[in-house]
Amino acid sequence: MDKLNVLVCDDDKAIVDALEIYLKSENYGVIKAYNGDQALKALLEYKIHLVLLDIMMPKLDGLAATIRIRKGFNIPIIILSAKSEDTDKITGLNFGADDYVTKPFSPLELMARVRSQMRRYTALGSIASKASIIRTGSLELDTDAKKLIVDGETVKLTATEYRIMLFLMSNMGCIFSSDQIYEHVWKEAPCSAENIVPVHIRRIREKIEINPREPKYLKVVWGIGYKIEKY
Repeated sequence: MDKLNVLVCDDDKAIVDALEIYLKSENYGVIKAYNGDQALKALLEYKIHLVLLDIMMPKLDGLAATIRIRKGFNIPIIILSAKSEDTDKITGLNFGADDYVTKPFSPLELMARVRSQMRRYTALGSIASKASIIRTGSLELDTDAKKLIVDGETVKLTATEYRIMLFLMSNMGCIFSSDQIYEHVWKEAPCSAENIVPVHIRRIREKIEINPREPKYLKVVWGIGYKIEKY
């Protein structure tokens, strides 16, 4: 297997150089950038397998860069930030990051997180070409195994929850009313859809979303219905 490359992006050159030493000691290739614009250019020039990304940077900050990266790449993104509040972490994860490490950090802990994300990415990459895999961001539905994977971990769904996710993920970006979901999943007239479907949607959100109150994937379009966001 070819060497795995990590893009390290931080406006503090000393941090970039230090991370380069640790990463190379574990045989990772290292691409360096010092702002979000440089990171985006590097992604187009090199084969990158993981991104270490600072938030507070000039020109294009880490959160804005994360949004841009997610439009074209599904590689792991680990945010590095001096902001340690839970709300900051949730914001970073909702923007598309896979992990969030607070500065100052332990190099050993960071390397452990890098290895973990790399294992997940390379394992999932080996099945990415399967037609049975439906993917959006770090959410994956394996229709052969009939299982849902979130951030590399299998989520236990009931049979009904699975059928709802299969229907919505097979039609990503499309909005369906409670009646439409009920008709498709239950295979009968939607006599009580407005009472039943929202309960299942809430339970699914609790299983797949980092913050169910501010969902990234399973979203409600008020007055219309539900959809799975496409990333």
